[in-house]
Amino acid sequence: MTGTFFGIGVGPGDPELLTVKAINAIRKADVLIAPKTEKKEGSVALSIAKPYLKDDIEIVYQVFPMVKHFAEDTAAWEANKAEILELLKAGKNVAFLTLGDPMFFSTYIYVFRLLEHEDVPIVTIPGIPAFAAIGSQVGYPIVEGNDILTIIPATARPEKIDKAMEVADNVVLMKVYKNFDEIVDKLEEKKLSGNAILVSRAGLADEKIIRDVPKHKGEALNYLSTILTRR
Repeated sequence: MTGTFFGIGVGPGDPELLTVKAINAIRKADVLIAPKTEKKEGSVALSIAKPYLKDDIEIVYQVFPMVKHFAEDTAAWEANKAEILELLKAGKNVAFLTLGDPMFFSTYIYVFRLLEHEDVPIVTIPGIPAFAAIGSQVGYPIVEGNDILTIIPATARPEKIDKAMEVADNVVLMKVYKNFDEIVDKLEEKKLSGNAILVSRAGLADEKIIRDVPKHKGEALNYLSTILTRR
């Protein structure tokens, strides 16, 4: 009998933000897939889920190359897919842990696409995205009334970011670690810097909250950094 593949969003960092459904799925799993990058050891998603792991859970670390190279070289992805399918066909329930929500800027989306046409049951369990947790934690209404919320990956092309900011009422900027200085300049140009708040590694032990964002221009940021702002 084929096992079930669970895609589980573990939220931004606080283990208490996992849903009951996510915790139940983790406890049903025989194997946990913990995604990691080529450059770093360990898995943030796994550390968040750690309080809910069974003692005998099997943990499999899989390296997922940067998504921008996905179309150029799928070898690593296909190898990961084959490993997951082998586990499922052995009758094991397999859980893939991902930060935030599985269908929101997540590596899980690519794993899901690799598996969705295979003859295996898939259950995707939502998680709290970082920007939602940040808004509640720092008392910052993300959007209200008839305001339009625009979610922008700071890794997008500059001209796309410029157009999105131009028409936005409220903005969530994700992945601001690489071009933070340019993003600050753009926020000031669009008169969006005054209400900006930046949170890095939300809910984790080394969380950083920055309320005077322009004054921190030039600082190095962690990959898990998000800016909320509004006009």
